[in-house]
Amino acid sequence: MSFAPDNAASPATVLVYSHRAATRDAVRTAVGRRPAADIGPLTWLECVTGDEVIAAVDMGGVDLCILDGEAQPMGGLALARQMDQEVADRPAVCVLIARQADRWLAHWSRAEATLPMPVDPLTAPEVVAELLRQHAQRPVFRR
Repeated sequence: MSFAPDNAASPATVLVYSHRAATRDAVRTAVGRRPAADIGPLTWLECVTGDEVIAAVDMGGVDLCILDGEAQPMGGLALARQMDQEVADRPAVCVLIARQADRWLAHWSRAEATLPMPVDPLTAPEVVAELLRQHAQRPVFRR
């Protein structure tokens, strides 16, 4: 079954958050412009602060947030939890984690997925594509 009608790829906006430019670059490079044949092209929105993430999500149009769990001063885990509690129709969330032992924190934060650091270019596109497919199938909540 196709994700988009007539086998057309569905464009998506992906927000990537980290205070480190190298981390943001690594995510964009690993995922690429088209993580799957039925997804893309992706538009990347980079955020350096937690306030920028909240403002971008509040404006709408973001399909997926990839948040650095090690970001400072506000980590991606805290941001994911905050969005879960405060944003009625929040985008899908994936958290970058440095240690597999931190997966329980990602579960606590209500993130739908995790990606280990360094980001693996073989698994990252699959995770992103699946999250975007799931997000596209959710019912739209109107405020």
